[in-house]
Amino acid sequence: MKKKLVLENGVEFIGNSFGSKNDCIAELMFNTSVVGYQEIFSDPQNLNKMLCMTYPVIGNYGLTDEDYESNSLTVKAIIVRQYNDYASNFRYTHKLSELMEEKNVSGIEGVDTREILRIIKQNGSMKAMICDCEKSKEECLKLMKEYKEIENPVASISTKKVVHSRTASFKYTICALDCGIKKSVIKMLNDLSCNIVLLPYNSSIETILKYKPNGLLISDGPGNPNDVKDIIQVINGLKGKLPILGLGLGQNLIALSYNANVLKCHIGYNGSNLPVKNVITNKIELTSQNYSYYVDSNSLENTNLEITHKNVLDGLVVGLKDEKNKIISIAYNPNPDYENKDNVFNRFISLMNKKED
Repeated sequence: MKKKLVLENGVEFIGNSFGSKNDCIAELMFNTSVVGYQEIFSDPQNLNKMLCMTYPVIGNYGLTDEDYESNSLTVKAIIVRQYNDYASNFRYTHKLSELMEEKNVSGIEGVDTREILRIIKQNGSMKAMICDCEKSKEECLKLMKEYKEIENPVASISTKKVVHSRTASFKYTICALDCGIKKSVIKMLNDLSCNIVLLPYNSSIETILKYKPNGLLISDGPGNPNDVKDIIQVINGLKGKLPILGLGLGQNLIALSYNANVLKCHIGYNGSNLPVKNVITNKIELTSQNYSYYVDSNSLENTNLEITHKNVLDGLVVGLKDEKNKIISIAYNPNPDYENKDNVFNRFISLMNKKED
């Protein structure tokens, strides 16, 4: 079935439909990763986004129950050069198109995804619409102009109740404010002998301290960090009282609590094997990144925050710390490099050990 993709700047692409056949409008994003499409499509940070994948073949290894970053798909629509429905992974439990139909996620394939990426890089992020070919461009542009994204997506994706993720022979208890936490983050911390108490994003200081945690995690998540004021108050109330780790959105919220500025990226950073420089050790790390907001480095001058990591490509701040108040953060996705003492989770555990000393 033929469908068309209409961008907010009026450019149109004709392709073939897969997944849900419904029309949809969403903010258009991209991802340059070669593998890991299941983790990307289920990443809470991609909630309600239309995601264009630049790797040419998607769907060829299906979906596996154990590999989701959330309970299911979070994206609203998927754009690919070629969709392959022959799942080759012996572990697969669903085909991508099957779950897309079930979860009402629209898809279009057979379009020039690299040209779409070039348009985004030149014009910045924009809205886009997948619809029937008969619908006029004028009508599509009118509908996109009227389309409004949900306010504070963190509230819609955060847990509504306390959830415990325990591990055998635990050493630490971490309270995590759920702004859209990834399952892989919980697993990595469990592997490092941490029990996780997952709390709603707007939990109070009293609620957090009730669990007598060794540290506080502020997770990654979708949306504009300037809209999540509740967490900023919590950070200010717990500075110096608990070690705090911020991931992605969590880093931006920490920066806001110090009255630094957080701005929206022109196009965002979405992909893997992206180089980050540790300015303290002078080492380069290859990272997976998925963020649309960044901390303005000029606004950090009068704060206690010190830059620890920078994006090699353009020098954006992607790591911060306040040694005095035992606060650290990164903008990119953490990795399970447990043997590396500079890994952000090992640094966080060191801060919790110092608290115990």
